[in-house]
Amino acid sequence: MATITFHGAAQEVTGSCHLLEGAGVGRVLLDCGMHQGGDAVERIQDEEFAFDPASIDAVVLSHAHLDHSGMLPRLYNEGFTGPVICTRATAELLEVMLNDSVGLYLRDLERTNIRNARRGRPLIDPVYTMEDVEMALSKCQGHRYNENVSLGEGASLRFYDAGHILGSAIVEITLREKNEEKVLVFSGDLGKSDSVLMNEPRVLERADVLLVESTYGDREHRGEEDTVVQLREILRETWRIGGSVMIPAFAVGRTQDILFHLGCLHYQGELDNWQVFLDSPMAIAVTRVYDRWLKLLDGDDVRHLCDVHKTSLEKFLPTLNLAASTEESMAINRIKGGAIIIAGSGMCTGGRIRHHFKSRIWDRRNTVIFTGYQARGTLGRVIVDGAKNIKMFGDEYVVKARVETLGGLSAHAGQSGLMDWIRAFQPRPRTLLVHGEPGAQDALAEKLWREQQLKVQIPARGESIVL
Repeated sequence: MATITFHGAAQEVTGSCHLLEGAGVGRVLLDCGMHQGGDAVERIQDEEFAFDPASIDAVVLSHAHLDHSGMLPRLYNEGFTGPVICTRATAELLEVMLNDSVGLYLRDLERTNIRNARRGRPLIDPVYTMEDVEMALSKCQGHRYNENVSLGEGASLRFYDAGHILGSAIVEITLREKNEEKVLVFSGDLGKSDSVLMNEPRVLERADVLLVESTYGDREHRGEEDTVVQLREILRETWRIGGSVMIPAFAVGRTQDILFHLGCLHYQGELDNWQVFLDSPMAIAVTRVYDRWLKLLDGDDVRHLCDVHKTSLEKFLPTLNLAASTEESMAINRIKGGAIIIAGSGMCTGGRIRHHFKSRIWDRRNTVIFTGYQARGTLGRVIVDGAKNIKMFGDEYVVKARVETLGGLSAHAGQSGLMDWIRAFQPRPRTLLVHGEPGAQDALAEKLWREQQLKVQIPARGESIVL
């Protein structure tokens, strides 16, 4: 008898982590994600596993975003020794993501300890180190989509393209016990059907148990074409008044979409004379990983990009400036207007975007453009919700900059996309909604019942179900 216990992304959007256990499969984690929001050091120090990491046999990753992979180093630090099973592109992205994440964490921890020493407070020991990241990366096993992968004596899995980011996967696990098969499908994060860089999510038809994300279960996205029109108008209006644009960057997926659209605007003669800065070492590294995989991505425009621009998103935008060093990042703040600044982190929980806010968010000529979901408790969510004042680096700043959201660039399926993907499963599986806030989950559950007569479950954190 197999069970699933939900240890994260249960009635919340971050911290994806579900424990599958039973005869024939052992104890397998589906994702090992980090919660986001609040002070980074406090958040990571406070994270605790509700299970013994040493008892886990394997981790199966749906994709490389830190809210799905970021706690892997701590898992190894606390006794896990097994493999991390993922797609090949995810394994390549993880090297960038985890190294950057641990570097930021250790630098933040060092600053915290300097403050603690000055105040006579005890110093904080790191909960994981670079050695734990190296261990996690050495244990990664990258596989192709549709490849059959053994998972214990009585289980196997296949990855299918989820269309969310490079390497993102829908996970299908087949459990065999007493001459009977049960199929568990975990959606991971599902992409949109009109993404310029991603394939459409693979449609599956069979599952006994379905775990499906519900991030945007209560809303639709604008079409990508409409969103590009919106972006062009925002840039045009900000240029006219002499301002600059700050774009909090999700290093994987969203940054590459933005670079592609800005490149298209440039070649259409509609980018004015903006100086574009990619101010994120991680996003620069990830964009170069994308360049190596462009041949697998979708869309006529992208295939054209491959032929004409030598398979490089970086070279597609001639006005792009890469700010890898701290000095290059600080130099951007000497530019008073006409700068498009793409900087991490995507939810403004850390990274260089906060330093650009410090220099520009109080000036009404400037614009902040959000391009993705802002989780509860993050600075990005506070700004999107209309805060007039924010606190950063121990000081308060007034928010006078224009704030815009480009919903059409989301890497997640909207409500109708989720509905259509779920509808394909026949006969109806036992369906559980994960990775969504309660309002979005309730809205999707109600619509599934009304239109498909499908009654779903919404598990709470710590809850278990029997397959």
